[in-house]
Amino acid sequence: MGVAERERQILDGAIAFFAERGLDGQLRDLARSIGVTHALLYHYFPTKQALVDRVYLEVFEGRWRAEWDDLLDDPKTSVEDKFTAFYADYVNNALSRDFVRILVFSGLTDHTITDRFFAMLRTRLFPRLIRETRRFRGVTSRAKPSPRELELLMGLHGGFFYITMRRWIYGQVVHSEAMPGRYDEALVRDRVHAYLASSRELFAQPDAAPRARAARR
Repeated sequence: MGVAERERQILDGAIAFFAERGLDGQLRDLARSIGVTHALLYHYFPTKQALVDRVYLEVFEGRWRAEWDDLLDDPKTSVEDKFTAFYADYVNNALSRDFVRILVFSGLTDHTITDRFFAMLRTRLFPRLIRETRRFRGVTSRAKPSPRELELLMGLHGGFFYITMRRWIYGQVVHSEAMPGRYDEALVRDRVHAYLASSRELFAQPDAAPRARAARR
């Protein structure tokens, strides 16, 4: 087996191993599970952290699509259509069994992968979603997102992650009329629509919220 093929074998084996056993799994057990010696494993990845870093790049950062940036930045597409298209692709293609289980295991141990992944989301995704939600509500402010804005957004984002936790952590059926293993775009749109509707007051222009409260009195 060539160098590239052997490295690929080890990496694929490590992804499956960590998804099943967690990041606390021992490298001797990993080597045994993929049929290589412990010494050979260390030849390709001299430390466990080096292997975990490579798994992160492969499973998490490597699955981020440049097309998502372009989609969310497109001024011609409606906000609801943007969010629906993004999350339909994200939940069905990015949030695989390996992705979800390794992220959860990392959160329960040293946070090595979770910290890096959420740092990427805070840089590449969340600012775009906040900006587009404000645009949907006619808000031109470019101020730093407020805690309430972020928490409302995390309700949307976390809801999609929970779909895959139900499937890959709890072993529960995910309600969908799509083909097995996929989540309906219509159900994605339902969640997006509910989020945008709930943003009505929170993302209103600064003087709109007092008027809205006064109108309800």
